[in-house]
Amino acid sequence: MHVSAAFESGNIEVVEARAGAIDLKIRPDGNAEYFQWFCFRLAGGAGAACDLRIVNAGEASYTRGWDGYRAVASTDGEHWRRVPTSYADGVLTIRHEGQADQVKYAYFAPYERTRHHALVAHCLASGRARLSVPGTSVEGADLDLLTFGAPGEGRRVAWAIGRQHPGETMASWWMEGFLRRLSDPADPVARAVLDRAVVHVVPNMNPDGSFRGNLRANAAGANLNRAWRDPSPETSPEVWHIRNAMEATGVDYCMDVHGDEALPYVFIAGSEGIPSLTEHQTKVRAQHDAALQRANPDYQTAHGYPGSARGKANLRMCTPWVAERFGCLAMTLEMPFKDNADAPDPIYGWSPARSAKLGEGCLDALYAVLDDLR
Repeated sequence: MHVSAAFESGNIEVVEARAGAIDLKIRPDGNAEYFQWFCFRLAGGAGAACDLRIVNAGEASYTRGWDGYRAVASTDGEHWRRVPTSYADGVLTIRHEGQADQVKYAYFAPYERTRHHALVAHCLASGRARLSVPGTSVEGADLDLLTFGAPGEGRRVAWAIGRQHPGETMASWWMEGFLRRLSDPADPVARAVLDRAVVHVVPNMNPDGSFRGNLRANAAGANLNRAWRDPSPETSPEVWHIRNAMEATGVDYCMDVHGDEALPYVFIAGSEGIPSLTEHQTKVRAQHDAALQRANPDYQTAHGYPGSARGKANLRMCTPWVAERFGCLAMTLEMPFKDNADAPDPIYGWSPARSAKLGEGCLDALYAVLDDLR
């Protein structure tokens, strides 16, 4: 058997191989100490059951994320199922049952650059989107910005961004649902939104980290979601460029799409702690919550992060910074790496398909609050 991670989004190191077990380690993000994301291929494993032991799991960035967690596996790179996984004494053990000669294992279903380019091409082919590149990453990758709708007097301005943390690949699958629906000329909700709004979408804020197989950092080791207050054109150019683009358009609505390692729920973290929080922002957020729950019952409001006290929000983060700067509805959407505990799926857990469906539902929620955004 042979284990490798020498491909896009790959991350694993082989420590030792012996009869019945292979010991592995997750590589930390380059120029940073974060690690939890893994993605690797096991070749030549047909008919040979063995334990794949990630021996440094107990030192990972979010060890609570291993409780109740099951890895995903695929033999074709398209269909990902949950597989037997356990965590004990600091070791995450994935059971390889030997059904195929090639199996990829990952923390969550990866989303590669070729698929991103195909999604952009699909949006452009619809005739509804325009593509611009407001800047590039640390390593020179394009920051693709898709814009739907034409600017005009009285039109709302909505933004959606994903993959600030590259290991949170469910954000890219969410983008598929959101963007494919926006691109569909037969969709009445998309048509109604674009009649009254301009929607700007950055599907991948961190192309370097995504390619490298990082969990949270870009190529310079920066956590982009801690760079919004004072981004650097050298170490966090991704935020620098997109923040400048937001300044040029204004923002009435912003959805920043993420994944959470520990909590097995879909939830939103808002901007409750910003210094200038208004009653209107609070009211529209409640309307949005109700609309999203109607559109997709995977979303809930009982579980999530504790809210910050007024004036205590971390303005280095996207959602608080955008809400404070523009006085708008800004939110961080979190999806689970594990499963949705309210509606578990024993085969797939939380999945690319459910992420995409949530993206579709978020368009309904945007439509429901569109006229109340200002």
